[in-house]
Amino acid sequence: MSLTIYNNLTKKKEEFIPIEEGKVKLYVCGVTVYDDIHMGHARSITVFDTLVRYLRYLGYDVTHVTNFTDVDDKIINRANKEGVDPLELSARYIDRYFTDTESLGIRKADLYPKASESMDEIVGMIEEIIANGFAYPTKDGSVYFEVRKVKDYGKLSNQKLENMESSGRVVLDEQKKDPMDFAVWKGAKPGECSWDSPWGKGRPGWHIECSAMIRRHLGDKIDIHGGGSDLIFPHHENEILQTEAVTHDMLANYWMHNGMLEVKDEKMSKSLNNFFRVRDVAKMFDGCTIRFYFLNTHYSSPLTYGEDMLSEARSALRRLRNNYAELSDYSNNGPDTEDDRCDLLESTRYKFLEALNDDFNTSAAIEELFQLAHSTNKLMADRSLSKKAAGNILKMINEFNAILGILPGEDDMKDDGTTDAVMEVLMELRKELRARKQYDLADLIRAKLAEAGITLEDSADGMKWKKI
Repeated sequence: MSLTIYNNLTKKKEEFIPIEEGKVKLYVCGVTVYDDIHMGHARSITVFDTLVRYLRYLGYDVTHVTNFTDVDDKIINRANKEGVDPLELSARYIDRYFTDTESLGIRKADLYPKASESMDEIVGMIEEIIANGFAYPTKDGSVYFEVRKVKDYGKLSNQKLENMESSGRVVLDEQKKDPMDFAVWKGAKPGECSWDSPWGKGRPGWHIECSAMIRRHLGDKIDIHGGGSDLIFPHHENEILQTEAVTHDMLANYWMHNGMLEVKDEKMSKSLNNFFRVRDVAKMFDGCTIRFYFLNTHYSSPLTYGEDMLSEARSALRRLRNNYAELSDYSNNGPDTEDDRCDLLESTRYKFLEALNDDFNTSAAIEELFQLAHSTNKLMADRSLSKKAAGNILKMINEFNAILGILPGEDDMKDDGTTDAVMEVLMELRKELRARKQYDLADLIRAKLAEAGITLEDSADGMKWKKI
């Protein structure tokens, strides 16, 4: 099976063929660090974290770069309100970024370049763009990219120049030759942080930093460029213009974009004030549940946010956790036969990998884990599964979970006996309450346990409990 990716540049699925055999250069647009990351950010971060895990599972040597925009209007405005240096503000939120992403089991990228630390590369690239005839300086010390010098502008967003609107991030200026021209360098204004350049003190435009960082850390051309679908225009469109004006070659062979996290049919964003911070949501739902919620929908599709959706995800994930726990126990206490269930293992492995190879369909891959749980639950119920087979299935689940990250670590899944002891106390208490005819309190215990995913069952051998 070969990996296919839906390429937003060509608008079709394509077999993934890296520039250099066995290696992948991946750049994912990061966040503007003027506030805590929200769940919309977290979806994108989780999607590309999982993609990197899978590429490495396939044996690729991946270099994963994600930037921090730490020089921006929003950062400057907030820093001025708080009376702090803009870079001090951005450094604070970078630290909080890593705390929040760690709670989701995100593995760190190989590099996290910052705009403030890439000025030499940014200025040098702008000089090349001007020298090649694609940009012009203005009297106030700014430099603008001349969009109409490019014949195929809009090839990523599939828009025509005459139908486009200028980016909301770019303030229209009478010094522009054309309203669609965008700033690659902004002349310094009072109260703003600035750096020296051949055109005077100033700071980079939003788009140029990514082009310069990619070139510095990954080279002129990369395999995959990723980010949220809201970045397609103008950010990624303008990245293409800047880079190709210098290299005269494609910036990236494959463009992948995750769908937006929506709240009432609007994308989640700070500008709309409809966002939910990761650190707040993580107080209610564990990181594995949040990852499962994101990955149980195809990465390119929109996803609706709501606590009810996360609660449903937690309940669904609990079934996989319970199956894992039961397989773990069964692998020690099941029948000691030679049956290794090779057919079930091979079928599940094939379908799981087939799903991920089909444009990284994590939702379909997760469905295979549910089908496996359904099959093994039946086999364990009638004792037709050997403990050897249970052990082999557990190894495969651990292997797949290293890609998805939706189940706790193997050690975290083990019960040290505390749960059994607590349940014994609760069942004895419920038995005593029933004996005293305090049925309302006895029923309350059962109801609260059910909310926590535990059911009580009366049997000939007495009361028993199990996770649901």
